[in-house]
Amino acid sequence: MKKLSYSNIFILFDKTTRSINIKNFIEKKFKTTSPSKCDLIIVIGGDGFMLSSLKSYNKYKKPFYGINAGSYGFLMNKFSSKNTIKNLSRARLVTISPLEMSVKNKFNKTKKSIAINEVSILRQSRQTASLEISNGSQKIIKKLVSDGILVSTPAGSTAYNMSVYGPILNLDSRKLSIRPISAFRPRRWKGRVVSDKSKIVIKNLNIQKRPISAVADNYEVRNAKLISIITNKKIKFNLLYDSNKSLQKKIKIEQIRKETN
Repeated sequence: MKKLSYSNIFILFDKTTRSINIKNFIEKKFKTTSPSKCDLIIVIGGDGFMLSSLKSYNKYKKPFYGINAGSYGFLMNKFSSKNTIKNLSRARLVTISPLEMSVKNKFNKTKKSIAINEVSILRQSRQTASLEISNGSQKIIKKLVSDGILVSTPAGSTAYNMSVYGPILNLDSRKLSIRPISAFRPRRWKGRVVSDKSKIVIKNLNIQKRPISAVADNYEVRNAKLISIITNKKIKFNLLYDSNKSLQKKIKIEQIRKETN
């Protein structure tokens, strides 16, 4: 395997004690510089911090290497004072594209955002949501009464999607998961897996009585009327993973994992 060399890095870290300790260790091993001049961006924290860092710093067109300082850290690599430097030199590149969410609210204002994990459509009040879901000109479901709906990427299929018993998708599947949240009518509708070339349109059938919000990862638009979701192949995030614990391997582990109490 070809070894990778990074002479200049830029470090992003959240403000926990563990993240700061890891940052101090990394700074002793590498020369640090600005994001525009670096060879690599190292992100130290949890998955949420990684998602926000990717969106804010991908404009510099640099690869990202995440080091977990949170809890689970699905998108991150494990820190080891003994092996992290060696692992980084042998890391493998994974390229992913995000979902692009376009939302028209009840005031007919349109807002856009991208989602690396998922777009969540959620009821905004005590009333269940009433939704129509289409794939282009084809109706997927004419009326879904539920707490909401999730549209997940393969990278995000082990996150919220997995919590609502959605399918775990391989990174190279070229698929998206559409999954209901607490479906009330029809109760037995389990969602659908569609091509990542799909244009998914979600319409709120009762804007006044049953308001909904649309959330792209952690960016929320309230009082949504019409939501359009596509995969934006023009945007690419380049993530580095330790060769022995790649993102693809993490997904496969989740596919066979058995929950224990």
